[in-house]
Formats: sequence, C-alpha cells, structure tokens
Amino acid sequence: MLNQEAGSRGEQSPLMGEVSTKGEREKDQESFHPQRGAIASDQEASNPHSKVAFSLVSKLCLGMLLPFAMFSCTSLDSNPKTTGGDSKPRVVATSTIIADLAQKVGGDEIQLTGVLKPGTDPHVYEPVPADSRFLEEADLILYNGYNLEPGLIKLMKASGGKARQLAVGEVVKPLQLEKAKGEIVPDPHVWGSAENAIAMVNSIRDGLIELSPEDREKFTQKAAQLTKELTQLHSWINQQIQTIPADKRKLVTTHDAFQYYGRDYKIAIAGTLIGISTEEQPSAQTVKLLVESIKKIGVPAIFAETTINPALIKTVAQEAGVKLAPQQLYSDSIGAKGSNGDSYVKMMEANTRSIVEALGGRYTPFQLKK
Repeated sequence: MLNQEAGSRGEQSPLMGEVSTKGEREKDQESFHPQRGAIASDQEASNPHSKVAFSLVSKLCLGMLLPFAMFSCTSLDSNPKTTGGDSKPRVVATSTIIADLAQKVGGDEIQLTGVLKPGTDPHVYEPVPADSRFLEEADLILYNGYNLEPGLIKLMKASGGKARQLAVGEVVKPLQLEKAKGEIVPDPHVWGSAENAIAMVNSIRDGLIELSPEDREKFTQKAAQLTKELTQLHSWINQQIQTIPADKRKLVTTHDAFQYYGRDYKIAIAGTLIGISTEEQPSAQTVKLLVESIKKIGVPAIFAETTINPALIKTVAQEAGVKLAPQQLYSDSIGAKGSNGDSYVKMMEANTRSIVEALGGRYTPFQLKK
C-alpha cells in the first residue's frame, strides 16, 4: 500500500508551498447531570426494585461495551506507523515517479511511503520533520540520484537508519549537460525515455528481492508485466512523434528536463527557459534570446510544465507570437490522482499527446496489447 503522509507540502517551483498540521481534541467521556441524578434518586426511593434493575442494566451495558473497547485498542495498536507490528518491509521512495514504479512492482508485499506528493518539484523540495522519521524507519530507500532531489539526498545521507539506499536513476548512463558557469553535470531526468524506465524497474525489482527473497516470484512477475507495458509504450511514442511534420519536430519547454525524451524519440530540444534544475532563475537576457530563437525556428507552440509556475513561459510565448500548448507537460512528477498523468505510463502518454497535437502531428491513443 502506498502512504503519502510524508512530504505533506506540495511545492510548485519556485513559489508554491503548503503546510499541513494536526491537532488533537480531548473530551470528557462522562458528564454529570445534577438534575438527572436527583430524578434517579427520587425514583430509587419510590421504587424498591429500581436499584436492582439499574444494577442489571449497568452490568449488561458493560458486558456489551467491553469487547468493543478491547477491539478498538487492538485496531489502534495494529497501525504499523505507530507500532512497527506489520511484517511487510518498509520501502520509502523519494519521487512520485519512483513511488509509482515501486508500487507496481512491490504491490501488496511491501509497505510503501512516497515522500513527495504529485506536483511537487524535487529540485527545490525542503524536507519536513516527518521525512526524517520515514527515512530512519525504512528498510529500503529508493531515490533517483544524479542530484535530482538534493534536499532529500542530504537528509538521507545524514539519517541514522539501517536502510539500504538505492539510486534507481543511476542505473542509467547519464547524458552530460552544462549548467551555469560552465559546470558539467549528469542529467537526472532519466525517466524521459521509457527504455530507461525499464532499467529502473529492473533495479527496483532486484532491490525488493534482496529485501524480501520469499517474494521473489511475485516481484519478478509484476516487473515483467510492467516491462511489457513500457516496451509497448516506447514503440508507441516513437510512432506518435514521427507523425509531426519534420520541420516542426522541435521542443521548447520551461526547464531542461526532456533531453532523454528528445534523444530516444528523435525530437530536437530547441530551447529551454532555464537549465536542468528549477533552482536556476533566468535572466532578462536569457528570456530575450529564447524569444528570438523561437521566432527563428518557427515552432507553432511551446510548453509549460506542471511543477513550475507558468507565468514567465507565458510571457515568452506572447512575445514570440506562438501558442502556449493547452496541456502542460509532466516533467519531474506524475499528476494528482484522477488526472490524465497520475501514473508514469499515463504521464508519458499525456506528454506525448500534448506534444503531438500542439506541433501538428496525428495523435492515436495508446492501447496496451495483450
């Protein structure tokens, strides 16, 4: 089961934040009513059998309530979050994408906690106290790596827990990109290719098998089923992108998160407002150069992203005289439950549909073949 209590703040880079708090109320379970007491006393005095009847009723009620009270206490104590009584291995996943893949592979055999909520930007996420507890109590921590989630990686390295720390994204050979001031760093957005996601699934499967060898067969079967779906998804995306006219097959986005998508599906990354991390802030000169570039390459639309405030990219679209695609792209997070991107597969399908339709291609829905 997936628990997303941790990361209780959904953050949209760079300005959105939300904090949730809990309070407890205590009420007296027994209230004394002087008038009722007086009436009862008068009745007892006038009726010699009332005390006996009252005693019998009291015992009957107590006999009925006692099992319920015992049941209630047992139910509370069985909560694995408070007692650790659940024998299922505790797995913590940092990003929503990794949490989704881990849930599909681990199923009901693991107790899974996703730190980040859908829509949260892992680049700028600041851990909350509950995150420390989840990391310390975990048996296995699945994180992306390549510094995608710097705040959580720092907290994880400092935690005193016993958990194995598995960098799921680092099983993929990274692309090397240049950051500000000429620094060369690995691109952490490896899930942009469904083929890379297959490698991540295999890494998660192996990590879970090592953690719980008795569930090897279940983990293997679920991973194989997911791999089949991702293989078909990879082919479908390739076919969809090829329906876009060649001279329009160029992608301009808010931040540089689609290099793996561009490489594997043969669509050029023609420009971005900021680099690979949303911590960066674009200068006026950067905005001006991007506007000029968009005018020159002649793309019909550019794209905002769900985890980043769209105000600036809207301005770029207006100044460049192009359309801002109506469907924002899911970049660093899957969508909220019930959205068209609330799983990794649906996220990739939604992104591809948005790109194909906005750039003049012919979209055909993804259908999994048995």
